[in-house]
Amino acid sequence: MKIFNDLADFTTDEIRELLELANRLDAHPEPQALRGKVLALLFLSPSLRTLASFQAAMTRLGGGSFVISPGMSIHGIETRPGIVMDGAAAEHIREAVPVIASYGDAIGIRAFAERKNLEADMAEHDFSALTSLIDTPYINMESAMNHPCQNLADWKTLDDLDIPANGGKFVLSWAYHPKALPLAVPASSLYMAAKRGMDVTVLRPEGFELPEPLMQKARQAAEASGGSVVETDDRAEAMQDAHVIYAKSWSSTLHYGDKLADQKLRTGLEHWCIDEPWFANARDDCRFMHCLPVRRGVVVSEPVLDGPRSVVIHEARNRMLAQMAVLYQMLGSET
Repeated sequence: MKIFNDLADFTTDEIRELLELANRLDAHPEPQALRGKVLALLFLSPSLRTLASFQAAMTRLGGGSFVISPGMSIHGIETRPGIVMDGAAAEHIREAVPVIASYGDAIGIRAFAERKNLEADMAEHDFSALTSLIDTPYINMESAMNHPCQNLADWKTLDDLDIPANGGKFVLSWAYHPKALPLAVPASSLYMAAKRGMDVTVLRPEGFELPEPLMQKARQAAEASGGSVVETDDRAEAMQDAHVIYAKSWSSTLHYGDKLADQKLRTGLEHWCIDEPWFANARDDCRFMHCLPVRRGVVVSEPVLDGPRSVVIHEARNRMLAQMAVLYQMLGSET
């Protein structure tokens, strides 16, 4: 494996092999597997779990890592193309990325969407521009429309909980947030659940529909795997017999890049906070998932987040284990 960018790049069997490897490495650690290997981590967007889980994964496998982010650079990093660099930044990303990559055996890159132009973000223009600068194996640590490391960990979580693939109902629900957030997690989580073969319902208020190309990509994956994908704003219908609700906030695609219009649209939607009454029509053992960080009392109520339905900590630990499997395949000797 030289690139880990999108679950769509892998067959279902290949994904299951990665998850089996993650389970094996958890049960039977290999602390020398990546001895002498170095992972470069470039964070152009903030992180807690992604940063910590990758560093922990490399350490547990016997390798090392280093982190670079614009906030820690004494020079400052300029990311805009075609800019005359007569301001504070002394380093441009076009030189910085190849240099950083050259210090590692692989590089992880995290760069959120600009959220100015939906078509450009769906085409992953910015992330592709970064990866075009390197020939080092790379891992997408979150881009405009993809978060494959989160997706792999979430797939493992569903497996761990014995939530069925075919016949399992996965509700991807929009939740209120005071800010417009990226589409990467909802878009790629939708695809993950569809590829796993689940019956997926996207629950969202009007104006927060996911773009049709993303829905079509998920429908095609569902058709191939025996699942289904539907969309609704009817909570009772969506939650009927649900096995899991995956909550995430995202920007309005009706007003993509227009912060004022987005803010006006979400005003009055504060009741889109997942609380126990949401589960009235769900299965008794319906679980709550979220990629974290999550705003308590805004996205989800404390009783749900702290209660037996919530598996967010289990989900977060699986980030490390899933990434260990990716790193093992990418950097392990002839693996």
